[in-house]
Amino acid sequence: EVQLVESGGGSVQFGGFLRLSCVASGFWASSHWSWVREAPGKGLEWVATISKVGRETYYADSVKDRFTISKDNSKKTMYLQMNSLKSKDTGRYYCAPRFKGPTNRAEFADWGQGTQVTVSA
Repeated sequence: EVQLVESGGGSVQFGGFLRLSCVASGFWASSHWSWVREAPGKGLEWVATISKVGRETYYADSVKDRFTISKDNSKKTMYLQMNSLKSKDTGRYYCAPRFKGPTNRAEFADWGQGTQVTVSA
């Protein structure tokens, strides 16, 4: 069991930037942690993954070279620095203790409220 709180979202213009945070209480020692996002017509899409000690990172092709995932184990907090934002990045962002997922709501049971990111022209 884990309690997750995502924050840092907002409305930005094309090319803008945001830094999302995910604070966890309870379980934290997962082998991997990920960020996923959900858009109205697309469902859940995996965005980025980081390993337990932060040594390995993985990114979806759509965000590679623009987003950076990181974590601070002492603070039980994970971050997602998003630069050069595009309209396709619009969606609600969630964090979860999974590897490259979850991409289905049923694959996880402790969803936080997420944080909305809206990119406009």
